[in-house]
Amino acid sequence: MNEYPATQATAVSTIEQQTPPRKRKVKGGALRWWGEVGWKHVFALLFIAYCLLPLLYVLSASLNPGGTLTGSNDLFREFSLQNYAGLSGTNFWSWFWRSMYVSGVTSIGTVLMAASAAYAFSRFRFKGRRGGLAALMIIQMFPQMLAFVAIFLLLLGLREVFPFIGLGEPFGLIAVYLGGALGANTFLMYGFFNTIPQELDEAAKIDGATHAQVFWGIIMRLVSPILAVVALLSFVSSYGEFILARIVLQRPENYTLAVGLYEWASDERNAPWSLFAAGAVLAAIPIILLFMFLQKYIVSGLTAGGVKG
Repeated sequence: MNEYPATQATAVSTIEQQTPPRKRKVKGGALRWWGEVGWKHVFALLFIAYCLLPLLYVLSASLNPGGTLTGSNDLFREFSLQNYAGLSGTNFWSWFWRSMYVSGVTSIGTVLMAASAAYAFSRFRFKGRRGGLAALMIIQMFPQMLAFVAIFLLLLGLREVFPFIGLGEPFGLIAVYLGGALGANTFLMYGFFNTIPQELDEAAKIDGATHAQVFWGIIMRLVSPILAVVALLSFVSSYGEFILARIVLQRPENYTLAVGLYEWASDERNAPWSLFAAGAVLAAIPIILLFMFLQKYIVSGLTAGGVKG
């Protein structure tokens, strides 16, 4: 009977001895969490704020009918769609649809050209194959804008023979963009094409399929993720390209969106900043929608892995 108090006292002393280490363990766990994970959350929040502040400022300026950027320092002080309605009285929508046309045709042409070249380099063995790959690698090291003088003279001469592809025509700008479509895009697709087993090609040929049927019916279906990536990159690059578009499209009514918005902002004193901000907001919508639509294909291409035969 006398042993129970001693046992209880021993248990209480044991609990008291264990309590401080638990507190220290919780405190140490919090410090460890902060050192490993917590600071990343703070950095992510700061980075998100740094990225969102200019976007919110442009959106606020587009909704400010005052017409100045300094009057938009107080975010969303005024709310009006006057600037968006005012775009209809300018060349904005003409520039917008011309940019969509040029970028869309360029992205489709880039995908077809790069896919054809990548398929040839990946599946065929011919003389000059290694030299062609090396030439593409070297050419892509030099930006296309370095040849703007030659491009200008070439389009100037083509205008007299083929007016639709000459200087000042949107199709001429598309031809210039497609002239630099190979290179990085071909190498990007070439590496993806090599992951497709050639046994699929051989099995299809045994069944009587031609190279065209193998390319369009089998390969192009399996490499759809990389096609989405190349199409997205091509669309974005041509949509925001300025230098070549400014050289080729010389008249204001023929400008693309990047050139037209730059012309609005080039005059620092008399620039229609509110219209510029509204146009910038609308110009970003196609890129956002395209990225959201193609994101599932991009993610599937990164996570799907190899093809199982």
